[in-house]
Amino acid sequence: MTDHSELTATDPVTAQELTEIIAELEEYRERLVNDTLLMAQRAKMLRSQALAQLEPDLAKIDTTLQALREQQAVLSASN
Repeated sequence: MTDHSELTATDPVTAQELTEIIAELEEYRERLVNDTLLMAQRAKMLRSQALAQLEPDLAKIDTTLQALREQQAVLSASN
């Protein structure tokens, strides 16, 4: 059976859902940075080196966050 509670690209998203998604993605980004820096410290790796390796992932997350915020702005402007 498929779980119909998951959103698909064609499902309309509410402002509340967007707010929750943005908050979760921001928390994920912060946790990713913190965990990576902690592991780098344990491995005696330079902070700048660890962040440089993480940068492509952070860029994707930031791009997604920006798109979600824009979608949220459009949605709240239309209401």
